[in-house]
Amino acid sequence: MIEIDYTHGYYQELNPLRARLALLFAGLHCPIMDTACELGFGQGMSINLHAAASPVAWHGTDANPAHVAFAREIARAAGSEARLAAEPFAEYAARRDMPEFDFIGLHGVWSWVSAENKALLVDFIRRQLKPGGVVYVSYNTLPGWAAFAPMRHLLVTHAATLGAAGQGIVERIDQALEFTEALLAAKPLFADHHPTAGQKLAQCKRQDRAYLAHEFFTRDWQPMHFAEMAASLAPALLDFACSAHFPDHLDMVNLNQEQRAFLAEIPDPVLREGVRDFFVNQWFRRDYWVKGMRRLPPVRQAELLTEARLVLQTPRAEVGLQVRGVLGTAEMDGRIYGPLLDQLADHRPRSLGQLERSVCTPELTRAHLHEAVRILVAAGHLAPVQEEAAVKRARKHTDRCNAHLLHQAGCSDAVAILVSPVTGGGVPVDRVEQLFLLALTQGRRQPAEWAARAWETLVAEGRQLLREGVALATAADNLDELHALADRFAARRLPVLQALQVV
Repeated sequence: MIEIDYTHGYYQELNPLRARLALLFAGLHCPIMDTACELGFGQGMSINLHAAASPVAWHGTDANPAHVAFAREIARAAGSEARLAAEPFAEYAARRDMPEFDFIGLHGVWSWVSAENKALLVDFIRRQLKPGGVVYVSYNTLPGWAAFAPMRHLLVTHAATLGAAGQGIVERIDQALEFTEALLAAKPLFADHHPTAGQKLAQCKRQDRAYLAHEFFTRDWQPMHFAEMAASLAPALLDFACSAHFPDHLDMVNLNQEQRAFLAEIPDPVLREGVRDFFVNQWFRRDYWVKGMRRLPPVRQAELLTEARLVLQTPRAEVGLQVRGVLGTAEMDGRIYGPLLDQLADHRPRSLGQLERSVCTPELTRAHLHEAVRILVAAGHLAPVQEEAAVKRARKHTDRCNAHLLHQAGCSDAVAILVSPVTGGGVPVDRVEQLFLLALTQGRRQPAEWAARAWETLVAEGRQLLREGVALATAADNLDELHALADRFAARRLPVLQALQVV
């Protein structure tokens, strides 16, 4: 077990609302999700936020007792009924007191566990997932990792053989990175044939050591091809549904015309996905799989899309009209996106049917609208919304959860997320913004007061703000920056957080 805690990440793909929207756009049936399970929940941010913000009954396990203690603390604060076990997969899979699940999620698990544990996970899914149920799995993928895999092996070998026994994992990681960087400086022939390996190493040096410890320095680390993943999940009767990563749905910015035509000629879906991974050099997949996949008739798909509700979770002025993909950046047509964003600018939920009636014209068709929505979801600007009754039921739990997280922000920058009952999941809110909100909950109403309160916290921690990557040295400069940030927060971000009922 790695002797360093994992990061406090939130993963939106584990939100059943997002899974439903992805499957709906793919033309697939999605069940009503009443029960869900997250296997290997880490610090428990995703499972806790989803348990607090929705009527779904969440279960899960993680083998790290420190992670489970932290996760249970949040669950108690939120008053949710998340059932969080502290058991390895072998024990958890052997239990017979759990319900069948509509949704099972594994983020950051599959590529980092042994073959024996993979078999346990597949058997658990086979037994516990309802017919029609959905599984989310993320995993490291080939061919994207092909160039760096030998260097990862070198990093781990150095940490294990030359790292001093009394050193912590962070020191051993730093020494392994320095050693490997020196190796590349000696110009090995490997680097000539795999120039991206050096780029990846430089990226690793900039990353959080807790992330690197769990990503690369574990005993098990195995990227695999998509076809191998499909074969692994076949005993659980799972079929590939679609990518859970909405940017993957945007072929126009990820594949050129020749590549799209090439894929269209491949009848087998598994081979087609594998070939697509070569086109984009995929290194990390996030996928939804279904047990007993059913396609929706086009008429029914259109009906359900019309009912889908969405909310703009980015300030209207901050929505750029560009979309990025493997091929680069493409400009979005303002004639389409302008009217759509204007309709959503008040951050109130709208159904796709309402947007069609308000926006569509003979020139701006339903197909244009649906493509625009998909792109805006992929960019993180739009999020699916749950039913109003569910929002009202969740509000007391999300209020309690957010109060707890804001209290933690007064002494720690570990968590950069709050929870919305509207979207049924997490909303990114950075440390400084959380300190502003903490001041607001303490009765300070003006942005200048929020800035002063935030500076008190940062001074006590011996910290300064950064401007364009450079630390601000004086108190006056830090306060000036905080005042500017607080004014911007009051004008742009706070109204959004209020509409999402985070505040």
